[in-house]
Amino acid sequence: MTTTRFLTRPGGRRIAVRDLTPDAPADAPVVLFCHIAPGSGEFDPDPEVTAARGVRLITVDRPGYGGSEPAGDEFASVGLVTDDAIAVLEDVLAPGATAGVVGWSAGGRVALSVAARRPDLVSRVAVIGTPAPDDAVSWIPEEYKAGIEALRGASAADAHAALTAAMGPMVESLAGDDRFAVLGVGEADGAVMARPGVADRLRGMVDEAFAQGAAGMVADVAGYTLQPWGFEPADVTADVLLGYGADDPLGEPHGRWWEQELPKAHLEVVPDVGHVVVVPFWDRALEHVTPGR
Repeated sequence: MTTTRFLTRPGGRRIAVRDLTPDAPADAPVVLFCHIAPGSGEFDPDPEVTAARGVRLITVDRPGYGGSEPAGDEFASVGLVTDDAIAVLEDVLAPGATAGVVGWSAGGRVALSVAARRPDLVSRVAVIGTPAPDDAVSWIPEEYKAGIEALRGASAADAHAALTAAMGPMVESLAGDDRFAVLGVGEADGAVMARPGVADRLRGMVDEAFAQGAAGMVADVAGYTLQPWGFEPADVTADVLLGYGADDPLGEPHGRWWEQELPKAHLEVVPDVGHVVVVPFWDRALEHVTPGR
């Protein structure tokens, strides 16, 4: 059973920190899992694997998702959410200890940013299905690019208002498993989605993702498209494992870009799966970030 607590950030903003393995031993290695967009920390890709690896799995809801308050008139940039993640690691880790950090899709940027900014807190990193910058490997649909460019230079408040007007009705119209489409779940993920518990766990995550309507998705889109990411891949000194689905539109070309740009990275492509590659790759990711477990 997940336990949730809250940390207060500068300006009084609260973030929700979830311990997905509250019964883990006190000396269990910490793994910070950075969630997809839209998403929330209410998701363990494979609880049986997590338990078998004996880790303490910690997640953080990004601003506007789940129990975390929106960033208000600030951009929820990669830098801001990295600050949140660093605060959590400083709170959770024993002095001198490090954590493994795993990021799925949009969460991979956060994982890499944390490793770049605070190598003293991060042992190893696993990045799963994370898109490269759009100007390096194009992936943002053309019909959206004009709208994003029109907001370039806008204040956070104005950008959030415009994106809410555009995305809010779409979020409100989504119901049931139709919501999976916005996670990038496709036909290639059919076999993974049919595994016991996977669809239920994703439903729980999506419920939390949209608990505040479109606020989290709006904050994420504005934060990573209208603001600099705040780190360079060359600054990531940790050993990075890259996992991508062979049938994912955000697949191997994105992984190849990261493999080329990161100083110490290795790409593995998982056959017969799409963007939900995080489930079959979870054991491999935990093996990498907690060697010897």
